Amino acid sequence: MYDDNPYPTDIREYLYKVLVIGDLGTGKTSIIKRYVHNIFSTNYKSTIGVDFALKVIQWSPDTVIRIQLWDIAGQEKFSGLTRVYYKEAVAALVVYDVTRPKTFEAVPKWKSDLDSKVSLPGGEPIPVVLLANKIDLQEQGSSLDTEDMDKFCQENGFLKWFGTSAKDNKNIEDAARFLLEEIMSREAELAVQQAQDAAMTDRIQLNQPRAKDGCC
Repeated sequence: MYDDNPYPTDIREYLYKVLVIGDLGTGKTSIIKRYVHNIFSTNYKSTIGVDFALKVIQWSPDTVIRIQLWDIAGQEKFSGLTRVYYKEAVAALVVYDVTRPKTFEAVPKWKSDLDSKVSLPGGEPIPVVLLANKIDLQEQGSSLDTEDMDKFCQENGFLKWFGTSAKDNKNIEDAARFLLEEIMSREAELAVQQAQDAAMTDRIQLNQPRAKDGCC
C-alpha cells in the first residue's frame, strides 16, 4: 500500500543540557538570545543565578534535538551554586569579552570549575567550546592570534574556539553547530559501546556451564 505521508513516523528526539558560562558582562545572554530568537539588544540586565532558553532543531528528517541552554550568572557570589547548575550537562560554552583581558584570564578558572563538578557518564570531561565574544568592538585592523588561541585551547582542554559577535550574528550558529556535532558523535559512540557491552554480557551468559540436576 502506498504511503504518501512525507514525514517519517519514527522520530528520534534528544534533549541536551548545555551550559553557557563566563564572567559578568561577557555577552552570554546576548549570545543565547541571538542563537535562540535571532534578536539582539544592548539593554539586557545581568543574569541573577541562572536563566534558561530552549532551542529546537530539526537535525535530520528523523531526528529532533532540543537544546536547553543554561545561562549561568557570572558574579563570583554565585560560584558556590554552580555544582547544582552544572548537574547533568553534556556540553558547555565558555565566553569571554575580547575587549576586557581580565575576562580571558578568568577562562581557565571557569574551565577548572566545570571539570571538577560535572563529567560524562564515563568520567571524561564534557566537551567545551571557547567563545571570544564582542569581536565587533575590537580596534579596527586588530584580530585574535589564531596560533596562540589554538595553543591555549589545547593546553586548557577546549575542543575549539570561535570569535563571535552577538550584535553582528557572527560565528554563533557555527560554534553551536560544532558543539552539537560533537555531542551527537559521542552519543553515537556511547550507543555502539552499550550495544557491544550488551552483546558481551549475553555471550558470557550463554557460555556459562549449566548446573546439573540431581545429586552426585
